[in-house]
Amino acid sequence: MKTLRVTGVPEHFNFPWKNVIQNQPFLENDVELEWIDESRGSGQMNLALRNGETEIALVLTESFLKDFESGNPSKMIGYHVISPLIWGIHVGANSKINELADISNPLFYISRPGSGSNLMGLALAERENWNPDTLQFEVVTNLPGALEAYKTNPDGLFLWEKFTTKPWVDSKQMKRIGEIPSPWPCFSIIASDQALNDFGKEIFQLRDLVYEEAYRLENSKPETIRAISMAYELQEKDVKSWISQTKWATTETVSLGEIKNSMEKMVKLGILKESIPPKEFLRIHRIK
Repeated sequence: MKTLRVTGVPEHFNFPWKNVIQNQPFLENDVELEWIDESRGSGQMNLALRNGETEIALVLTESFLKDFESGNPSKMIGYHVISPLIWGIHVGANSKINELADISNPLFYISRPGSGSNLMGLALAERENWNPDTLQFEVVTNLPGALEAYKTNPDGLFLWEKFTTKPWVDSKQMKRIGEIPSPWPCFSIIASDQALNDFGKEIFQLRDLVYEEAYRLENSKPETIRAISMAYELQEKDVKSWISQTKWATTETVSLGEIKNSMEKMVKLGILKESIPPKEFLRIHRIK
């Protein structure tokens, strides 16, 4: 029996994957699926792909492309979420900062270099016209790490998906002072080269099963809202609001024009040094 490991953040975006993995569709082929929660974000998942610690990871698009540019040999086999990620911009509950206009020399709390919390900090700085040479970044690992950091310095900016942090905002452990959407499809499905060699067709069959499950969930929203609310301990009204803004991918089709446009934006923001030829990182049959 071989094990095919899938790694993702412990957040509601990954509900379709967890449902499919729970059903273990490949046991007859002697392949067992294993889900791994990774609270430290996309930078850590890129490292897991490089180190052979996972076969598939559900990574923020900008984070994977930056890591691919830096030598990660893994490949994108499709999108997972094609809508933007809405990043909440947070400070500690005791911070005197109440709006972005109060900030001149920002300190960002990030999960690790190359993570979404790091890269979207660059996007926020560009939007707010902050001097990129004065930006400061401090690694706090994850959401609990940010909450701990706020005990000593509540003024650090922590960018994290806004519905994931909402329970802590509601309980007044942190403040949300703004939002910034990622200007590209937010999550991509990344497989290591070794996994593509070892598993071949199962990798793509699994992806397509998840697309089918995402389509089913999107077409039974009342049931989906209740299930996600229970699974992730979120209020149903918050899940309803989140799902109205979220579009899971339900097909492998990737638009070359869209992905090239996304990379042009990443170059402008300083995330990428230059656009990457899509054929270098894509392993997809349907391209438009």
